[in-house]
Amino acid sequence: MRGSGAYAGKYAAAVAGYRVGPDYIEAHRVFVAVGADEHGGRVLGFYSLVLAPPELDLLFVADEAQGRGIGRLLVAHMQSEARAAGIDRLKVVSHLPAADFYHRVGAVRTGTAFANPPAVPWDRPEFEFRIPSG
Repeated sequence: MRGSGAYAGKYAAAVAGYRVGPDYIEAHRVFVAVGADEHGGRVLGFYSLVLAPPELDLLFVADEAQGRGIGRLLVAHMQSEARAAGIDRLKVVSHLPAADFYHRVGAVRTGTAFANPPAVPWDRPEFEFRIPSG
């Protein structure tokens, strides 16, 4: 996550102290995309689904794996997991460089999460996934 090009430069502060470790994984539903090809078992991406209140907390795809449909697969999996949990709407606060991705995969812009300095000194777009039943 901290090595992502999306969090380089001015965006580095947003993930500087962030850690996805055992405590985070124990508290949230975290799913991982693992390479089965030339990447042989490497983590290519992951997401975290928070059930209450329903939110996509994190979604990352490794820089070298972007453009291969992994993000779309993770979103489809997230929607399936949300549906199975009885969730019909799911919020995501987007990192600015990821906003176009969320729009392309069907999320609807619902507002703005305002800056929270010093960690996040910029406003971020808020989206919602509407999860169709069955």
